[in-house]
This record gives sequence, structure tokens and C-alpha cells, in this order.
Amino acid sequence: MCTLEKRGNIFFLTLTGDGSDEHRLNPTLISSIRSALSDAKSQSTHGTALITVAEGKFFSNGFDLGWAKSASGGSPSEAVNLLRHMVELFKDVVADFISLPMPTIAAVTGHAAAAGLMLAMSHDYVLMSRHRGILYMSEVDIGMTLPEYVTVLMRSKVAKPDVRRDVLLRGVRVKAEEAVAKGLIDAAYDNREKTVEGGVRLAEELTKKKWDGEVYAEIRKSLYPELCGVLGLNSRELVKARL
Repeated sequence: MCTLEKRGNIFFLTLTGDGSDEHRLNPTLISSIRSALSDAKSQSTHGTALITVAEGKFFSNGFDLGWAKSASGGSPSEAVNLLRHMVELFKDVVADFISLPMPTIAAVTGHAAAAGLMLAMSHDYVLMSRHRGILYMSEVDIGMTLPEYVTVLMRSKVAKPDVRRDVLLRGVRVKAEEAVAKGLIDAAYDNREKTVEGGVRLAEELTKKKWDGEVYAEIRKSLYPELCGVLGLNSRELVKARL
């Protein structure tokens, strides 16, 4: 469901599929992503970076509601319980990204909806293709409240209150150029290939710094104290200055 490949100093985390796969976040995919991030962490050195990409027209279409329904045996209450279970499992994915000891870049080359958008926004940088894809938080439309860590992630990563309002309370669908203007993403590119190339260029620029990943992760966590609080991440003081 996902692969991890290292090319030079850059890790590529790829959500795999047959082209029509929506990369819905179910327990299997969540576990696969966490395993890949654990491998990247264990192999990290000074000056590594990670890029997340996805095959097909979706980056991720959010939680796998179909799986919850099918695994529930026809019980609506059990389906809700399974959805809650996925929400809790995904919280650990967000924590993994926030504590990962290297810069992270999401190359969004397809639709990123609900938890799929949160997956992208868990990265340090978000790049997006103009050719295909929208950013969309569907919860207000489908009648689902948001877990605290999602709203805190939005507050931590999206500076403008009116943008947070429109995304969460109006369910607006945002394309790449508008997403840049709203401060939801960092850059837009013409197509998938250029988006990934842009991610590689950025990663190469960052890896040249040869930063200490452990220090990088601690500084990242210090930027988002509220988010780290709800994720259960503790910060540590590290003094590794080159004196």
C-alpha cells in the first residue's frame, strides 16, 4: 500500500495503487505508512529529507468509510466505532511526521480530502499540481465532527482565520493557485511531473545543509506546542552547537 525508497539523501514515500486507488486511510495503510516512517527514521543521517507522493488521481481521499461499513458486519454502531479507531490510529501518523528527524515535503498530485488533506499538512512543505486535484475538508458536508488534533493541526499550520473558517465551516474545494494564495500550500506546479521535480529540488536544497535531524525535529516541535500537547509529544532541550 506504500513503499519507501532512498535515492541519495532523499527518501520517497509512495502511496501505491492501480491508478484508480483513492489511498483511503484504513488500519492497513496507516500501519504501512508508520512502518515506512520508522524505517526512514532509523536510516536517517545528517542531511536527509523525505518526499511523500501518491500514484493515480488521488493523494488521499481520507478515512476508509467503506472499510468501516464492511468490517462492521452491518452494524451502524460498530461502523462508527471502527471509524473512531481509524481516527485514533491516524493521530499517531501525524505525530510521526511532526517528530520525524528530517525535513518533509508532500507532493500533492491529486485530490487530498479530509484526513488526506491532514496527511499532506502534517509535512513541513506542501506542493501541489495545478493539473489535477482539490483540497477539501468534507466533514461539515457528511455530518462528522473533527477530532481535536485535526483542528489544532489546522490552527497550527493555517495562519488566516477566514481560511480556516471557509475550509472547515463551508467545506470549500480549493484548487492549487487559490491554495497558494490562502496559505494552505507553498507552491503550485503545472503537472504531476513538475510537482515531484519541485519537491526534489527543494529536498536537494535542504539536504545540502546537512542539518542534525534530531535538532531539526525538536525545533519543529517547538513551533507547534499546542499540537504537540494533543499528540502527546514531549520536547527536549538539545545543545549541539558547533562551538
